[in-house]
Amino acid sequence: MTDATQALTGYPGHRVHLDNGGRAPWHPQARLAFERAVDEGWADPRRLHAEGRRAAALLDAARESVAASLRVRRDDVHFSPNHTSSLHRAVAAVRAGRSRVGATVVMSTVERAALLAAAETADSSRVPVDIYGRVNPSAMSEAINAGGVALAALQLANAEVGTRQPVAEVYEAAQRASVPLLVDAGASVGHDPIPEAWDLLAADPGDWGGPPGVGVLAVRPRVRVRPPGPQDPDPWFPGTPSVPAAFAAAVSLEAVLADQADQDIRRRGLIDRLRAAVSTIADVEVVGDPVDRLPHVATFSFLYVDGEALLTALDRSGVAVGSGSACTSSSLEPSHVLAAMGVLTHGNVRVALDRSTTAADVERLIEVLPEAVATVRAELGVSGL
Repeated sequence: MTDATQALTGYPGHRVHLDNGGRAPWHPQARLAFERAVDEGWADPRRLHAEGRRAAALLDAARESVAASLRVRRDDVHFSPNHTSSLHRAVAAVRAGRSRVGATVVMSTVERAALLAAAETADSSRVPVDIYGRVNPSAMSEAINAGGVALAALQLANAEVGTRQPVAEVYEAAQRASVPLLVDAGASVGHDPIPEAWDLLAADPGDWGGPPGVGVLAVRPRVRVRPPGPQDPDPWFPGTPSVPAAFAAAVSLEAVLADQADQDIRRRGLIDRLRAAVSTIADVEVVGDPVDRLPHVATFSFLYVDGEALLTALDRSGVAVGSGSACTSSSLEPSHVLAAMGVLTHGNVRVALDRSTTAADVERLIEVLPEAVATVRAELGVSGL
């Protein structure tokens, strides 16, 4: 058996996967759409032969569908290689288009690491957040009006702690200052209603059960931009996107929006149950707004617990969760989001429920978590403190 074949055999027994933020299992409709597009849209959509025209038709249909889902024009939608690329290109294009105004990017301290990194090449103004992870609209407005601002950026809701941001109020302030607002909706599209208070919006198909290998960037026509890429028919993202990935992303977005309200109620109930159960464990901090939040995300941190050891203990029990920053979790570095909130940063567990997550899955985590925490604390010699 080859290493690749062995990797496909999976793990023995039933496992509970609760680390679905940014990479959820494929929605069944995404899989069907992808397979159809592989059969019919494998050719280069820029070619003029019949195969190329079929691929182009699927790509056009995908763009039309996403535009309808986001309530924008077809030409406002661009398919990128991934969510990080969407954010990086949005920042670069607006800064280039508004270079005479200034280069400063105003954002909160809890933005996605990719966005913080994109702004490192520019002057950046980072606005602090409160203990729930929410930025103050007045503070954002003051920073936006400081002069020399090319772009303001704000997540619709935090992918790590679930707290919704005051996007509408910040958008009004940005409009008054004639500054475009980039909204990172990577954790929200497919899970939460999307307002129209934005100038650029980035969405992540992998988060709603679409395939990897594609991102979405929507740009209102009123925004002054200059995409920095080389000469190409698509100046935003040179080359052609994966037609199967784009088509599957569009079809799965339609599917998740069709039952979003029901899923909101179901998963919000599961998250409320989890937050209440976790709060009974000694020396735990359950973070994020308890009400005004995403319906499927929960984060909590344990005192006297090493995050990597806790994840390993839970993994041995058949439960997969996340830890650290939602966008840099592979490094297991302390979360910049939790640090900015002023809450406990170590011993962190992050949960993001998929649409297929059941009540039994959540109960399994509730069952094994206290023992895992106690085991890690015993190994560190801090039991009973």
